[in-house]
Amino acid sequence: MDRSVGVAAGFFSALLVALGLVGAGWLVGEGIIEGRKADSHVQVKGLAERDVKADLALWPIKFQVTGNDLAQIQARIETDLQTVQQFLRDSGFTEEEIQRQSLQIQDFGAGYGGNRPEERYGVSQSVLVRSEKVDQVEGVSRRLGELVAQGIVLQQDWNATGPTYVFTRLNEIKPDMLAEATASAREAANQFAEDAAAELGGIRDANQGVFVILPRDDVPGSSEQAQIFKTVRVVSTITYSLEN
Repeated sequence: MDRSVGVAAGFFSALLVALGLVGAGWLVGEGIIEGRKADSHVQVKGLAERDVKADLALWPIKFQVTGNDLAQIQARIETDLQTVQQFLRDSGFTEEEIQRQSLQIQDFGAGYGGNRPEERYGVSQSVLVRSEKVDQVEGVSRRLGELVAQGIVLQQDWNATGPTYVFTRLNEIKPDMLAEATASAREAANQFAEDAAAELGGIRDANQGVFVILPRDDVPGSSEQAQIFKTVRVVSTITYSLEN
């Protein structure tokens, strides 16, 4: 009789424990579901692009004189410099826009031993045109043949391909472009929320992205800096909460 009571008591105890575990599991499961609901979010990207025109041109013009007498070379450099400067003045550039750069002297005979070249020295002089007249710079840069016709020996560095065109007013358009990117991201998030039968909540996290200046036209062999017209692009990443 006592044994039967003990068995029954043990059975009911085990049953209560089992029911308790089942209940606890249900609560934990509900907690996970609610937690996931509370953590629901969507991450979207918003794109903004704007075509712009460069407002500053940097145009280096480099020329060279070679010979064996440095004094004579220097005199020829000064004559050629005046020719280049006059060409630029006649083309509509002011004295402030025409900047003389430093001389570069190269000794072609150094290290050659007995096999020295016919002309030992090479002296290079550069002139930098810095102007906001980007269209004028582009047009005049196509007329360098006129300098060659006057005996100017133009020299081109390996990394120089003509004028560089710069857009300097990026900070002026940043606020409007960020607003456009944010609106684009919100539109995408609203569409996602509608498809998911959810309500779009507030912003949880945002990364405005990096502004990139690209060439407007994809011209083979032509970099962004070589083109007057450019495209500014920014991609913002925004995370929104979703409410069920």
